[in-house]
Amino acid sequence: MSANPEITHFNQLNLPDSLMKAVEEVGYEIPSPIQCETIPLLMEGKDVLGHAPTGTGKTAAFALPLLSRLDMNAQHVQIMVLTPTRELTIQVAEAFQRYASHMKGFHVLPVYGGQAYGGQISQLRRGVQVVVGTPGRVMDHMRKGTLKLDQLQALVLDEADEMLRMGFIDDVEWILEQTPKQRQIALFSATMPKEVERIARRHLNDPQEISIKSKTATAPTIRQRYWPVAHGRKLDALTRILETEHYEAMIMFVRTKSATVELAEKLEARGHAAAAINGDMQQKQREQTIERLKKGSLDILVATDVAARGLDVERISHVVNYDIPYDAEAYIHRIGRTGRAGRTGDAILFVTPREKRMLDAIERATRQKIELLELPTTEMVNNKRLADFKQKVTDTISAGDLEFFEQLFEQYRQDHDFTDIQITAALAKMLAGKDSLLLKENTGKNSQSKPAAFDEKQDRPQRRSRERAESGERSEDRNRSEKSERSGKRMSKSKAKPPEGMERYRIEVGHDHEVKPGNIVGAIANEAGLDAKNIGHIDIFSGHSIIDLPAGMPRDVFRELKKVWVCGRQLHISHDTGDLAAASVPATSAPGARAPTAGARPVRTPTARTPTAGNQDAPDRGDKKRSAPARDKPVVKRKVRTADKKSKGKPVNKKPKPSS
Repeated sequence: MSANPEITHFNQLNLPDSLMKAVEEVGYEIPSPIQCETIPLLMEGKDVLGHAPTGTGKTAAFALPLLSRLDMNAQHVQIMVLTPTRELTIQVAEAFQRYASHMKGFHVLPVYGGQAYGGQISQLRRGVQVVVGTPGRVMDHMRKGTLKLDQLQALVLDEADEMLRMGFIDDVEWILEQTPKQRQIALFSATMPKEVERIARRHLNDPQEISIKSKTATAPTIRQRYWPVAHGRKLDALTRILETEHYEAMIMFVRTKSATVELAEKLEARGHAAAAINGDMQQKQREQTIERLKKGSLDILVATDVAARGLDVERISHVVNYDIPYDAEAYIHRIGRTGRAGRTGDAILFVTPREKRMLDAIERATRQKIELLELPTTEMVNNKRLADFKQKVTDTISAGDLEFFEQLFEQYRQDHDFTDIQITAALAKMLAGKDSLLLKENTGKNSQSKPAAFDEKQDRPQRRSRERAESGERSEDRNRSEKSERSGKRMSKSKAKPPEGMERYRIEVGHDHEVKPGNIVGAIANEAGLDAKNIGHIDIFSGHSIIDLPAGMPRDVFRELKKVWVCGRQLHISHDTGDLAAASVPATSAPGARAPTAGARPVRTPTARTPTAGNQDAPDRGDKKRSAPARDKPVVKRKVRTADKKSKGKPVNKKPKPSS
């Protein structure tokens, strides 16, 4: 269904006067295509399947018509909206409150992890008409009996593809199954994966499909540029861009939570108003940081994908992909933080030599060629610095209140044999501080005035050091394996190789620690910024697990994953050589599979796509406090046991030694 060309103003949509007043106060005049098509259908009570790029006005498209059908005399939950992130939950709830500002007795409640249950339960008991929440916290309230949906009239799934990417689709289906059969559903998604289509076919009743087509998968108002750069030169290139690019507010994406803090601190040291936002921060602190960005006391936000999903701040004019995302869909959602609702925006992407293929994949997915960024030259940077310095002097003179300093200057001039120019130059140098006012020209091979060549030469030193580290790990593994062979306790290993484009890793958490696949997936997805679909198969053994992850994992991500806690254990991730994979029998296998016998290959477990209720590290499990990490216990050599629990730890029958 295409946009309705007959609707050119909001007053043609037959919205109630109370909503029209709010629309006028917000400043809306011409409805967007998704609003033109969706509002009349939802006002008629029909189910809607909306497919539109991010930033096209979807919130108003479902909030306004659903509010028009609200029974203000009833205090039970009539509308519920499911969103993938806490930030989006807050923004959608604020939008409902803004649109219903002239509806007396209206109450909306955002429910999400990171907030105390007490306040949410109290408001639910007092009565609210609209609930906006993340799947995890909504499920908790439903199971506690504090959120009753027996009289629910309408349910909205906002950014369904994001909920799929974050592993919450099973939670969403569970919630859908608990709602009344006679309820209206609106599903909105920037992309339409098969899993989302399956849910739509199963739960929506004769839905009206709305597809707002675009020549590109990204908003046409966003100017996209990239810069080829060696990994170690990113900060230098970023500094040049910040000095010459005209921006109001900027969000920068990195892969890890620790990287958000490190980059924000480096930017602050260079005089920029920057702050980090990540999943380790308390929800209140995250909200305060976003509020600072909105009010203008903060100009740069350094964030991970999970922390910034759904973020909508009008001031954001630029998005910088400091670390390239793992897939094109993540890129589309990242740059969707700017250029929203018809506003213009800029997106800048840093690409290291090894990431050229990812750039090609992004261009294919967005159906748009990304232009090469013209990085400011040393001369351009220096000219900008000089202009800013002169402007600062002019502004100071214009501000006045200089009488004391004029007297001090005259007194100094009379007491010392210096010219006015010498004294002024000294004061200017004092104002400039210890750092040089002008940027020095770098004509060497590491100069940032020229793009890095798209080959792997510049990354070789990093790769060699990484290979040395990996070879050290492999040598330790070999030593342990040789000892195991000599003692006759080694079992046959799995010979299956990881799929193309994947590498196999070992993590030090297993069945003995009561870990489940969902715990591992949630922790790695949250920390490394990976989507669940990019995490390969998992084998869970007694004391450790084996997992397949995308090849070419950056060193900083690998380093951070070593520190991640799951089920009271640090992952201590390392490259797996296969020698230790059979050190213990896999304790988790595919449903219905028999327990393997001694020497059998471990049954491979398909990756769980949905974080479980016990997943402490899943993005939406902020409502459950993480237990204090247990101290690492010394490694104790155990006798190899059979997989059959009935054997109760009896030694495995050894094969007879061949006669000499």
